[in-house]
Formats: sequence, C-alpha cells, structure tokens
Amino acid sequence: SSKKKGRSKRARVLLASVEEATWNLLDKGEKIAKEAIVFKDELHAALADVRKESQALKVSAEAFTSDPCYLPKRQAVVQAARSLLTAVTRLLILADMVDVAYLLEHLTVVSR
Repeated sequence: SSKKKGRSKRARVLLASVEEATWNLLDKGEKIAKEAIVFKDELHAALADVRKESQALKVSAEAFTSDPCYLPKRQAVVQAARSLLTAVTRLLILADMVDVAYLLEHLTVVSR
C-alpha cells in the first residue's frame, strides 16, 4: 500500500472543510464590516483574530495528522480549535450587535 501509516485521511478532509467554512465566514464578515456604521473597528479586530486562529489551527492540525497518537500534538490541536471557536463566536456576536443597532435605528425612525 502506498498510504503512509499513522496518517489520518479523515482529519485532513475535516481540516479542509473547517478551512473552507472559515474562509466563507471571513468573506461574509468582511462584507458586514464594510457596510457597518457601528462596531467597525471591533469587527475588523475580530476578523483579524479569526484569521490568526484559523492559521494556528491549520498549523497544529497538520502536525497532528502526521502523528495523531502523540498526545502533545493532540492537545495543541484541541486548544487551537477552541481558540478558533472563541474567535468565531466573538465575530458572530459582533455581527448580531451590528444587526440589532441597524434594526433599532430603523425602528426609531419609523416611530417618529
């Protein structure tokens, strides 16, 4: 067999799907940040954080897939995934806050 032992194909596929989802989120987040009137700086900071954590996950996951039985590599990828999840959550909360601010602005205009 030409397949190298100890390497997980499923982990590579999973990493690719996480990367694709992250890039889609970043694309949408950048569009929101361009159009946002409020929280613009916070959105840009959150986007940069998601990019940074995504790259850290990619690096640690690639090391992990080469040796999935090595506990420190497994721990590193788990920590990187948690950090990315935290960054994504922050971005989503900020995007919701922008939506709420936009809705409140329109509700205020209508009620006058």
